[in-house]
Amino acid sequence: MTNTIATEMAAAAHALIDGLDDGQRTKLQFDLGDSERETWFYTPVDHGGLPLLEMSVRQQQLAHRLLACALSEAGYNTASVIMGLENVLDRREQWRVSFDRERGRDPLQYFVSIFGDPDGDAWAWQFGGHHVSINVSLVGGEVASVSPLFLGANPASAPLLGPHSLRPLEGAEDLARSLVVSLDDQQQGDAIVSTIAPPDILSGNLARVSDGAQSPTLAQTMRGPYNDAMQAFLDEFQTRLEAQLGWNASLQESMVFSPSPVGLRAANLTASQQDGLKALLNVYVERLPDQLAEQQQSLVSGVGFSSLHLAWAGPTEVGAPHYYRLQNERVLIEYDNVQNDANHVHTVWRDLHNDFGGDALAAHYLRDHDHQ
Repeated sequence: MTNTIATEMAAAAHALIDGLDDGQRTKLQFDLGDSERETWFYTPVDHGGLPLLEMSVRQQQLAHRLLACALSEAGYNTASVIMGLENVLDRREQWRVSFDRERGRDPLQYFVSIFGDPDGDAWAWQFGGHHVSINVSLVGGEVASVSPLFLGANPASAPLLGPHSLRPLEGAEDLARSLVVSLDDQQQGDAIVSTIAPPDILSGNLARVSDGAQSPTLAQTMRGPYNDAMQAFLDEFQTRLEAQLGWNASLQESMVFSPSPVGLRAANLTASQQDGLKALLNVYVERLPDQLAEQQQSLVSGVGFSSLHLAWAGPTEVGAPHYYRLQNERVLIEYDNVQNDANHVHTVWRDLHNDFGGDALAAHYLRDHDHQ
């Protein structure tokens, strides 16, 4: 049961709403049926809603309180570090990137949106910005969905003083590579579906990942429309990246989404390899607080675990561009580390039946319609 967390979320949402002025509330609040609810990004664009930049420090704290309701301590810490990487990235880019705003790389360019009434039977909220996208849907006093849930990092690895590096998504990379390297030749033949990694997660920012879904272009993962110069820049960047990788339409077609996942079935792993896969899954599941983690864990346990497929693309050497996905009937996990010389990670957890509370909200709308 997730009613305790749902109650905490409603209280945090009310505290934020009550702490804003009328103009801020107008930016923050949307109708539940607004198309913005299923519009999401992980790129450094306007994510819709009210940005932290336009809040007082107390209001920012209230927004973080809401965010923390959807994440475990480790998950919240990781999201906070990712947001702070905007400062690191700004320095790496020599403070030159602007995106037509006062500061292009900005740890305050994260947006909060609330859809519907937190006191109502169904409502939702979203927290998003560069490399963070949290999408929560609630129905009947329960958390119905916590996906898509995206975390990324650029740089994926940055030096710290001493022998250590700052790697917020270290586990998602290292545990997957260790698992693939442990496979025998026959297992690797099934698991490694391409020697070339795609330029990004293939599901991009699609609202729904369905059979045969085509991957969005780089331009489509950003909020348009664009002027001709920007469109040309994005198209040229994608063409150059694909050429650098050797990625092409044939490879894209070979990895298109299907109800029958590609790769190696978990049932064909040894016991120790299955333990490695479970440890990798925990990196994603444990982003959530315990009650929500248990809810999502049920989708990748039992039969759901046996039917998981691991697909890897790219070399297995450290530092080489690489990609993987884990997929069963319900769950799609994608990871990509290709851009910026394989120092730029994207990860996402999707529920193929219930992103944005699809099943639960559809039932709610049907009941509401019948009642009317």
